[in-house]
Amino acid sequence: MRKIPIVKKTKLIVEDINGFVIRKVTPFGTSAKVSCPKEYLGQTVYLVFTKK
Repeated sequence: MRKIPIVKKTKLIVEDINGFVIRKVTPFGTSAKVSCPKEYLGQTVYLVFTKK
């Protein structure tokens, strides 16, 4: 899997969203996963990593 370097920003602006969810990343074999509602199947999603 390709890693994209993170550029530190203090503000994130996202327009025209349907909503958002806060989930915990859980182990899945040798990787990890984040579960979300089925209504988002087939849509593009963004994960935002926080310091907490």
